[in-house]
Amino acid sequence: MGKKTVSLVLSSGGARGMAHIGVIEALEEAGYEIVSISGSSAGALVGGIYATGFLPVFKDWICNLDRIDVFSLMDFTLSTKGFIKGEKVFLALKKLIEDCKIEELKIPFNCTAVEIPQGKEKIFDKGMLFDAIRASVSIPTVLTPARIKDREYVDGGILNPLPLSLLPKKKRGEIIIAIDLNGPKEAFVEVVVAPSPKKETDSLIKVPRWVKDYKDKFAKYFESDAKVEKYKGMSSLELLNYSFDILQDKLTSVILERHKVDVLVSIARTQAGTLEFHRAAELAEIGKKKMQDALNEFENGNQ
Repeated sequence: MGKKTVSLVLSSGGARGMAHIGVIEALEEAGYEIVSISGSSAGALVGGIYATGFLPVFKDWICNLDRIDVFSLMDFTLSTKGFIKGEKVFLALKKLIEDCKIEELKIPFNCTAVEIPQGKEKIFDKGMLFDAIRASVSIPTVLTPARIKDREYVDGGILNPLPLSLLPKKKRGEIIIAIDLNGPKEAFVEVVVAPSPKKETDSLIKVPRWVKDYKDKFAKYFESDAKVEKYKGMSSLELLNYSFDILQDKLTSVILERHKVDVLVSIARTQAGTLEFHRAAELAEIGKKKMQDALNEFENGNQ
């Protein structure tokens, strides 16, 4: 049997993107070689870091963050463009992993963002890696838009949540695997992960009153939909983001109708809230289990 090569497409999905870490681990452990990566938003983050060769370093860092650590990385702002600037987390990332040019990565990589106000898709396949990732992860109303030179960019998931269109031309024997982090509630799974040795306590977080108000107002980002006990109506911004979620679902359906994939892994939107990065270890395990199951089914079907 020849070498098993994969073109990997990683979708948007906020903190659920940490499931992409487990997906990649499962592929490597099963003997697959990832020969190209295309990502949107969270998929751009994990895919880009994997292409540097430093995903284990990133995993060790992100999986050891508790609620307090995650909250401390959120540099809140009163800007009307978003309530997190995003500078602190990218400074932390650059201390872990040296920035580099996309053209110099170990694995071919590209990602997508949206240029505003033109509303045009921008494909990053060259230039500085962290500039591209920052542009792709700029969730509207959450992170302020990314500025590169004289242009601004927001989340790639707005136009292309599952960027199969970014794939290079498929080579003979190559397998296309797509990971959708915005799947239906039926895709929800539970895993047991050892708790962090750190003690989590919100009382240690000293934040201004307006920040606490933000957290209450944007609870959907800090808690998965599965934990919401009762529908209490939506604010205008929550309604905007709910609409964004629905549009992403519809766009993903259209994308999958247009582009053939060999393996599709679906992870439920309700699996985690957009900013629940303190659950990274759990989400990585979910991604790994989902990928292992999908590979078993794929390989058995091709025997």
